[in-house]
Amino acid sequence: MRIFGHHVSRAAVILAGVEILLVYVCIKLALFFMADGFTTPYLIHPEVLFAAVVIVSALGLLGLYEKSARTLTISIRGLADSLRIAFGILLGAAVLWTLAIPAGVLSFGSGALVLGAGLAVAGLLLERLLFWRAKRLDVFRRRMLVIGTGPQAATIEKSLGHEAPAKVAAYIDTGEGEATALPASRVATFSADRTLLDIAEDTGAEEIVVAVRDRRGRLPVKQLLECKLQGIEITDISAFFEREQQKIQLESLNASWLIFGRGFRQHWFGNAVKRGFDILFSTVLLIVASPVMLGTAVAIRMEGPGPILYWQTRVGRGNEPFEICKFRSMRPDAESDGLARWATGDDDRITGVGRVIRKLRIDELPQAYNVLKGEMSFVGPRPERPFFVDQLSTEIPYFLARHSIRPGITGWAQVRYRYGASVEDAGNKLQYDLYYVKNHTLFLDLVIMLETVRVVIFGRGAR
Repeated sequence: MRIFGHHVSRAAVILAGVEILLVYVCIKLALFFMADGFTTPYLIHPEVLFAAVVIVSALGLLGLYEKSARTLTISIRGLADSLRIAFGILLGAAVLWTLAIPAGVLSFGSGALVLGAGLAVAGLLLERLLFWRAKRLDVFRRRMLVIGTGPQAATIEKSLGHEAPAKVAAYIDTGEGEATALPASRVATFSADRTLLDIAEDTGAEEIVVAVRDRRGRLPVKQLLECKLQGIEITDISAFFEREQQKIQLESLNASWLIFGRGFRQHWFGNAVKRGFDILFSTVLLIVASPVMLGTAVAIRMEGPGPILYWQTRVGRGNEPFEICKFRSMRPDAESDGLARWATGDDDRITGVGRVIRKLRIDELPQAYNVLKGEMSFVGPRPERPFFVDQLSTEIPYFLARHSIRPGITGWAQVRYRYGASVEDAGNKLQYDLYYVKNHTLFLDLVIMLETVRVVIFGRGAR
């Protein structure tokens, strides 16, 4: 489902809604036990609802609504997720205890909150086990047909996984002649006696994904229209991957889909709102982080000679170069030979202080100055060096499309993919950058900022 232009998993939204209700009930039960009766005659208690939303938000901050963490299994991974759920609920309760109760936002005491949090831990663990079992049942999975039997079509089921909310009921052979590893039992054909609509009705398909590379003369347009008029959703393979993976897969991409598809909005009002957002948050960041930045400057100076700040040429909006400002995290002679290199995991050019500030993303803080100047945005694709831009633009299609908006301190690729240190990594990150360029809104920017907080807390992807 789309929320303000951003593709959000329907399963995640439903799960979060159910868990808000569950936490709400647990706190209400705690109030009942602590007060020997309900404290209010009303079914909806705004304070309890607020507490439930804060606790579930803490779970979201810990990444417990991501695809890999929505279910709870009886395994070592399940034990780790159980501990994360318990920690998330306690984190949310601690925030309410230290901020909301003293401020008078919540009128009930800490005893009911602690008891409610304990009940919520037990309730959510049981609920996620049930969710995992229900998710494995075919009756709860959306069935789809895939037009095509080539390599592109074969990647769809692989991308869904075994416990996805969707299932490929059958692949439709259009005679495109591409080699495929699909078993014959999974492939169906349509004819005058058995149309595409007949196959869809027989299999219970709710959606048809078109995954044919060469569509000239091979696409059953009339039969697809017939299916659409009967309420079956028709989806292009590029749109399918965009929806399911929140990225634009390069292998299935064609220029016509980019040109005629929705998105890539560049209008003055949205740009003005984003610019106001950038100025506000970069100013707040500089003020709030000033003690950390001062301590970092002192630590860099005490470690050894060399500049505290590091200025480097990067490529920005419209392929225009600019000087990015960062805290220096490498030796002053890191590139004394003049050759640009990717940073690696065991890079001996990084200093002791540099490893710490890179892990915590503190080296990025001075870029708020670039945001205030208008060279960068708070959220956007990471700016690359001219050397790498020249290399990547010749090896990766549509790479320069990421320069249609301002680069950012953080971005969708940064929170969804590990640190990039190769051409292959750059191609994978570009898929997320293109998704952001196509769908960027203030809502998506806020989602990315929350994801960034989680990435910084867990130190994921830093190098």
